[in-house]
Amino acid sequence: MNDKTPEAKLSNGAARATEAIMREAVRPLPKRFYRDVTVAETDSSFAILLDGRKVRTPRKQVLTLPSQSLAADVAREWSAQVDVIDPAKMPLTTLVFTAVDAVAGSEEAVAAEIVKYAGSDLLCYRAESPVELVRTQALHWDPVLRWAEQTIGARFIVATGMMPVDQPAEVATAVAQAIAGLPTLKLAGLHVLTTMMGSAILALAVCHGHLSLDAAWAAAHVDEDWQIAQWGEDAEAQKRREVRLREARAAAAVLAA
Repeated sequence: MNDKTPEAKLSNGAARATEAIMREAVRPLPKRFYRDVTVAETDSSFAILLDGRKVRTPRKQVLTLPSQSLAADVAREWSAQVDVIDPAKMPLTTLVFTAVDAVAGSEEAVAAEIVKYAGSDLLCYRAESPVELVRTQALHWDPVLRWAEQTIGARFIVATGMMPVDQPAEVATAVAQAIAGLPTLKLAGLHVLTTMMGSAILALAVCHGHLSLDAAWAAAHVDEDWQIAQWGEDAEAQKRREVRLREARAAAAVLAA
């Protein structure tokens, strides 16, 4: 891949961000240094204040948010920190920081990643058996595919089994048009939901208000839930899923802002 393309720049930026996170992971968590958390309106946007000082991103940019409700949600995460500031317990703050520091300026590459996911979307790959799983997939997935065709003009090809299927060029065009012009913050939220669920279609349905997050999350985990019903639940896997769900809820909150 040419390192001057938007995709390569995003990949290189992500690698640097990962390295920074790994460095931070070995450091002690910073102690809570503030008492009061408030929200202030400024120039038709909203800032989070810690003892009267505006919150800044890791790259020292002032954090501003488009709605008071979203700012209030972020402020609640800061208020909930007790002795230390733990980013693992602040999924919404982490997402908006990522949008400001990493997605801004790389919108084209982020949008391209979402379009790429649509080319191998979860909803397009169906089980051959057992019949109960086949029916459950159809129940959750077919209505969303019909919505995608009617609303954004993307008619996806559905395949049985794991052999890859090439989607028509019109699908990529329709998905690209559906996300064109999204504000940076919403684009970041859409990208998170797409990667968390393995489905750009489900993420777009949440973005458009066609599905609630809970409905989309259930649809994204049809196969996993069927396996759990057959073989039982793994405690560690359940913990990982809970963490991912918290991140997905943060993304949905950004899309609803």
